[in-house]
Amino acid sequence: MEVNRIYSILNNDKKFDVFYEDRPVWIQEINGSMAKVGFVDNFEEKDVFIKDLYERSL
Repeated sequence: MEVNRIYSILNNDKKFDVFYEDRPVWIQEINGSMAKVGFVDNFEEKDVFIKDLYERSL
């Protein structure tokens, strides 16, 4: 995923399905090429590379 797309998601009221390693996440913040994400399926948080985040096509 690209940084511009993340800013677009964060500044939008609509819900977007974002994934990291096949797990749904929400983006908490971005810092350079990293994003802090929270996993939807538990309380885990992790710093990941933005390039490793993706949206699933329907």
